[in-house]
Amino acid sequence: MRRQRNVKIIATLGPASSDAATIRALFEAGADVFRLNMSHGSHADHRVRHGIIRALEAETGRPIGILADLQGPKLRVGTFADGPVQLVAGQAFRLDLDATPGDLGRVNLPHPEIFAALAPGMNLLLDDGNIRLSVDDNGPDFAQCTVRTGGRLSERKGVNVPDAVLPLSALTPKDRRDLGFALDLGVDWIAVSFVQRPEDVAEVKKVVRGAAGVLAKIEKPQALERLDEIIELADALMVARGDLGVELPLEAVPAIQKRLTRAARAAGKPVVVATQMLESMVHNATPTRAEVSDVATAVYEGADAVMLSAESAAGEHPVEAVAMMNRIAEQIETDPLYRSLIAAQRSEPEPTTADALSAAARQVAETLNAAAILTWTLSGSTSLRAARERPGVPVLALTPLLATARRLALVWGLHCVESADATDFFDMVDRACHIARDQGFAKPGQRVVITAGVPFGTPGATNVLRVAWVEDEKKG
Repeated sequence: MRRQRNVKIIATLGPASSDAATIRALFEAGADVFRLNMSHGSHADHRVRHGIIRALEAETGRPIGILADLQGPKLRVGTFADGPVQLVAGQAFRLDLDATPGDLGRVNLPHPEIFAALAPGMNLLLDDGNIRLSVDDNGPDFAQCTVRTGGRLSERKGVNVPDAVLPLSALTPKDRRDLGFALDLGVDWIAVSFVQRPEDVAEVKKVVRGAAGVLAKIEKPQALERLDEIIELADALMVARGDLGVELPLEAVPAIQKRLTRAARAAGKPVVVATQMLESMVHNATPTRAEVSDVATAVYEGADAVMLSAESAAGEHPVEAVAMMNRIAEQIETDPLYRSLIAAQRSEPEPTTADALSAAARQVAETLNAAAILTWTLSGSTSLRAARERPGVPVLALTPLLATARRLALVWGLHCVESADATDFFDMVDRACHIARDQGFAKPGQRVVITAGVPFGTPGATNVLRVAWVEDEKKG
């Protein structure tokens, strides 16, 4: 199955999309990667979904990526004695460690780490930012606040602390259990929530030990202050616009999205744009015009993937949402302006042999009007470099490792093929030409550009570029 677009689509699975027929329909509609959200559902639920995906993969012969998204720390207020309270701007309100049910003047906040990080003048956001408090005084077990933006507050609502780095690990005990489970399943990507600093990514990578790619979700303002370090450690980024839009002014989020997308592209790391992309399709059969433009913007920016959350997990039209995202991406990528914008954002190659050859492969392929670029890869690094160039011709990632093919399913423009490794240089060229022809990317008489590393089987050693003619099947 060949996609007619470069950007990839991630579909979250949930109550609306857990049976084999729906998962197949999502894949056929355009889903390249499936997300297992560890915030919802049991391990048994996720195991069944994983099994369905792998059976579909075996049947279709197409590598499918699976991403396990860890919940991260959830900071919530306690309970109220007489139900929800209505907070009014200007009133005093206290948060403390007292487990007694709250009232109009106070409520329990069972997180001493928050009190340790606060200082007068800082803000606290409750219920996804709908209620804002400013801290007047605080101690190790309380924060005396003034309500700046009022509203109805009910029990167990979330708390955000945008002005402080909290002394919390990105991995809670639940996350550690979920991470172990996901690695035992054999997922391809681990998404890390609540990343504030590079150490949060490093902590997860120590547990994962290369068994999966580690994707850092950028949803905290503190992460932006150390973005370069986080990008260096992470294998991929996610622009988690939902939480960013809570802790930062909404008008700041579009510029941050562009900054993150371009920084990840420059580093050659995959970047995913997520949250509320087609939100209205949770209930409606068609999206709003603004949502279509939102998806289009991510495609124009050259994001590697766009993600559906509730739309495919719990919505009334999960398959239609994926199909709509697919159609938007296909349409945008036929716009002449798309190629010029992608080219304008291209970064200069690093001064390495591998990067120089990847840049040269793009230039040669476009100059010769080659049918495709084929990259032989073991670890995935050769194909990642090719995708970083955002060439105007298709890119096939050829690898003997199914795990590598699955992981690369997230990456812009890559059509991944599991193939036995080449035995020598001539076998490499011959096998690549056969695959390009058999997969429908090249016809006899067309040229393809091939990159690889010699000696074969050496990860990351891209040092060969070859232009080859595709021959007729009878001759080849």
